[in-house]
Amino acid sequence: MQRVLAFLFMLSLVTFAVLSPEESARASGQSSRRATKIMVSKSGHEMKLYDSAGLIGTYTVSIGNGGTGPKLREGDRVTPVGNYHVTWKGPSRFGTFMLLDYPNADDRARFAKLKATGAISKNARIGGDVGIHGGGPVYAKGDEINDWTLGCVAVDDDQIKEVAPMVAPGTLVVIED
Repeated sequence: MQRVLAFLFMLSLVTFAVLSPEESARASGQSSRRATKIMVSKSGHEMKLYDSAGLIGTYTVSIGNGGTGPKLREGDRVTPVGNYHVTWKGPSRFGTFMLLDYPNADDRARFAKLKATGAISKNARIGGDVGIHGGGPVYAKGDEINDWTLGCVAVDDDQIKEVAPMVAPGTLVVIED
């Protein structure tokens, strides 16, 4: 009987050792999927993560309370629109912070034109440090979205713990109104 139990124990160890990384991650309750694209809808307060196989997950987000359209200048509290990439990911007071490459070339060109035409002050600055992070709460009361960021995209703390491991520097982030 002891030999049978020992054999079954060894068989279970061998079976576990030959699991693929995806199967091992599923068995431990973690996702092994890696996002290749993140889509953010400002008006929908929604962020979707995708990989080559399709949709990974959908999350409700808070954004800046500065309104629609592109970010014009530092301090306008607008979440930018456009195509960006995650350039850095690390710990912060918001759980994990995934820095975006805002401002990009399109943002700098729009900013220069606004300054040249007098649409914004000659002393205005373009800003930066825009990213995706935790730190919620996404909801203020009940189902009401709480747009509280200075221009970032924010999810609840539990969600950033789920999202961050799936996102690497270089991941495309598309932000739309």
